[in-house]
Amino acid sequence: MMGGFIVSDYIHFTEEEKQRANSVDLADFLQRQGEKLLPSGRDKRLASDHSITIRGNQWFDHASEEGSHAIDLVQRLYKLSFPDAVTLLLGGEQKIEYRQSGGNREPEPKKPFSLPPPNSDMRRVFAYLIKQRFIDRNVVACFAKAKLLYEDKEYHNAVFVGVDGNGIPRHAHKRGTYTGGKSYKGNVEGCDPRFSFHYTGTGNSIYVFEAPIDLLSFLTLYPQDWKRQSYVSLCGVAEHALLEQLQEHPNILEVFLCLDHDEAGIKATERLEKILQEHGYFDVSVLQSQYKDWNEDLKTRHGVKPLPAKEPEAEEQHCSMKMTM
Repeated sequence: MMGGFIVSDYIHFTEEEKQRANSVDLADFLQRQGEKLLPSGRDKRLASDHSITIRGNQWFDHASEEGSHAIDLVQRLYKLSFPDAVTLLLGGEQKIEYRQSGGNREPEPKKPFSLPPPNSDMRRVFAYLIKQRFIDRNVVACFAKAKLLYEDKEYHNAVFVGVDGNGIPRHAHKRGTYTGGKSYKGNVEGCDPRFSFHYTGTGNSIYVFEAPIDLLSFLTLYPQDWKRQSYVSLCGVAEHALLEQLQEHPNILEVFLCLDHDEAGIKATERLEKILQEHGYFDVSVLQSQYKDWNEDLKTRHGVKPLPAKEPEAEEQHCSMKMTM
């Protein structure tokens, strides 16, 4: 046994067995292995590696821009050989039966994007962001007035709206406001990833974050003249929204990458640096929060114990600037 998985000698599998292993529903399989999955539109995202999304028996790594089916992902995640990955997906010694995804079916047509119906007021969202997440009231009010933030009617989620160059909503990220238990977060189905939550100023700098609350927390921590510059939340770690902002606003020449201070965030930052260089942007700086993310830094101002930062194990650290309060 190695890491809880079978390390086998060479095994011959029939084509039917290999196809069955490759058709295993990845959400069912990964959750039974103890993996935590986060909603991301119609997909699910690995909590341990935000760059990887799954749907049915398919996966895609937005960092390396590669993907495939179940066998490849199991080999990749658990460092298994092909025979061991197939054996595990077929149930191993315990003969566990994992749900089949029906991956050979025609893909469902993409659902058109629409904003969730709004609530008549924003009391819960204001209370959650200001009292629980310690966002400055004026920052919250600014985005609410611009109709980039509201409360949905059905679940009272905070909805962070992303618009295109004509001000038309094209993206929405929902964040649960209930403080008891695990809070929901995810993108509305049909979102265009190029237009996630952002603010555009007149200056030549843009600050890049993983989540909308990180962005709002940063503005609360460093409010001086914030409206002059531009900010974008990737609502994940994919580069599409950042590249869209750079294309639409050629005056932006300086990029500050402010992703989470954890292994996934550092990995994504390194990938974004390379992508920016490929697009001719070399004035790129990395800003790191002192703790896990900018909201954790903000919590410390209010006496709340923050989640710690997490550095990659046994990897050389690239140069970055830590923001201190």
